[in-house]
This record gives sequence, C-alpha cells and structure tokens, in this order.
Amino acid sequence: MKKELKLELSEGVKRLKILTNRIVNTGFVGNYKSVFKGRGLEFEDYRPYTANDDAAIIDWKASVKSKQLLVREFVEERNLSVFFLIDVSSSMIYGSIDKLKMEYVGELAASLSYGVLNAGDSAGFALFTDKIVKNVPPSQGLLQYHHLISTLVDPKYYGGKYDLSEALKFTLAFLKQTSVVIIMSDFIGLKNDWEKYVRMMAKKFDVIGIMAKDPRDMTLPEYNGQVMLEDPFSGKRILVRPNSIREDYEAYVLRQDKLIKDAFLNAGADFVELITNESFVKPITNLFIKRAKRMR
Repeated sequence: MKKELKLELSEGVKRLKILTNRIVNTGFVGNYKSVFKGRGLEFEDYRPYTANDDAAIIDWKASVKSKQLLVREFVEERNLSVFFLIDVSSSMIYGSIDKLKMEYVGELAASLSYGVLNAGDSAGFALFTDKIVKNVPPSQGLLQYHHLISTLVDPKYYGGKYDLSEALKFTLAFLKQTSVVIIMSDFIGLKNDWEKYVRMMAKKFDVIGIMAKDPRDMTLPEYNGQVMLEDPFSGKRILVRPNSIREDYEAYVLRQDKLIKDAFLNAGADFVELITNESFVKPITNLFIKRAKRMR
C-alpha cells in the first residue's frame, strides 16, 4: 500500500534525535574510526620515553635539546569527508508496514551521520530523484547533523522520477576524491548505463551501496482475487492475480537484486541489502566488521 507522506517537521526531528541517541547508545557507531580510516598520521607532541617504549622511536635530536629522552606522539589524521546520496523518488514513499522506506533510510542516514560528525569528520548529503533536489556540501560539527535531519523530515523534497545515473554524474563532478560516498536507495527503476557510473564512482571514491526494500518489493501477498498495482513513477496501473504471478515476481526480484549487488561488488565497492521490517543495526554492523578486518 502506498502511503501519503505526512510528517510534522519539529516532531519528525525530535523522533530522529531520539532514535539516533538510542542507536548510538547500543554501540552501533562506536567502531566508526576503525571502519573508516583516516589518511595517515600527523605529529601531535613529544612525551618522555618509558621502559615500555621501543628505543627505536626515541627522537634523539629533541632529546639532546631537552636533556631527557623523548618520543614523538602521533594521532590519526582524519580529514575524512562522508557524503550521503539519498534516493527520495516516489518509490521511496511506500510502506506495506508502519514504516515507509524513506523513513527507514532517514533513520539510518541520521545515525551514520551522527557517528561521522561526532568523530570530527565532515558529512554532506544530496537528495535525488531524476535530478538533485537538495545538496549540502560536506562540513564538520553537529549543526550539520541537525541540518540533515531537518531536511529528511521535510515532505517537499520527496516524490518524483528516478535516475541514479544523473545523481552519480553529479557526485563525480562535485566531490573531492578523498570522500566516502554512501548511496541509499531501493534501486527500483534503474536505467541509463548506471553500472558504468558505479564503476567510475568506485575508482574515484570509497563507495558503499545500501539497498533498502519493503517486504512487498520482495514478494506479493497471498490472495486469490485481483489487486491493482501502480507504477510509482508513471502512475500506470494494472490488475493482477498475486497467486498466479508470485513465483515469477520473486524470481525477477532475485535476478535484479543480484545484478545490482554484483555491479557494486565487481566495481570494488561495498554493498548491503536491508529490508524495512528488520532492524538495520545488525547488517550494517556486520558490514563495518568486514571493512575493519579488510583494513588490518
């Protein structure tokens, strides 16, 4: 069933803040720094040498000047920029359960952005349909988090056609090469050589694809009668008997999902599949663990 988006702005922001705090308190974003590595190490200060230190790290020049053994201390040089590319097309304003796909994705984007900004990194975002409808360049500080969630609960940005290729072309031209790009979409309605642009993105950026689907995107309900289905982009309708086409429908969905996942993985990007009637915490945490292991 297609729902009309009805969000009161201040209540939506309040709800997202509560959800983010709850998720953060579970440790969901606690390993962020180990998952998204900085670009190197930078010198922070000297400290006295101790018996537990390796003698090879003594800075002899500084030690002679100070008349005590000193070692250099380094901190990770972050300067990371994480950019969220979020699908807000008409197919995202759908939910066969209480939560619309755009609400589910909004909660995930809010939680991840909090982790990014709380680590001192930069976060930015763009909402897209068949064009970019809102673009906020990466910036630091939790004011950026409030900007994101205020945007995510604003109904005026939602609805329209879908063109992932246009969003990827925009991102390729707009962002610096050191960025992490997180693409959040149901990936319904793909066209126009999108695989080519995924490959180009993965060559330039650290890319993560996140597919969020409603249960009805995966299978049809058991029903002997006829139901009306509507294309979310064209508005065209068709009468179908769910029981007679369910197997073909599920087989088609599985083929499409595999094609999308393979396109990301073959390009060298990460990819995770989510479903809106299940928490995103475990699959996203598993993705973080896999990335952390790969970086060791």
